[in-house]
Amino acid sequence: MARRRYPHPATPARSRIMRSIRASGTAPEAEVRSRLHRAGLRFRKNATLRLPSGSTRPDIVFPRLKLAVFIDGCFWHGCPRHATHPRHNAWYWAPKLRQNRDRDARSTRELRSAGWLVRRFWEHVPPARVAQQVQALVQRLVD
Repeated sequence: MARRRYPHPATPARSRIMRSIRASGTAPEAEVRSRLHRAGLRFRKNATLRLPSGSTRPDIVFPRLKLAVFIDGCFWHGCPRHATHPRHNAWYWAPKLRQNRDRDARSTRELRSAGWLVRRFWEHVPPARVAQQVQALVQRLVD
């Protein structure tokens, strides 16, 4: 089996930056969760949901309501407004970022076909607005 090639960072500073990026618990996620919790809503964070093609971990999950909320990073998930396209190691990043978008679409499709309500927000949307929209949606589902 062929070994997978990984890119070498352009600089040591870039290496430190990339190493510090978190997969979950980002500032926008934490702020939204905090606001929802203060509003009295209870949910699970990063709960693994099984799908036909594998699994996914929404940032916020309301299991009884079958509501999955994702807060997608602009770079990693290809925000149409803020996504950047790395020039260094483009041979690696272009397919990786495309796979992220494909996986997001597949997860959303599979969750919806399993009866889940899926909401995706970009990290640049103010946390107060995201929390307000999620809170309103939960209220509608409960009523």
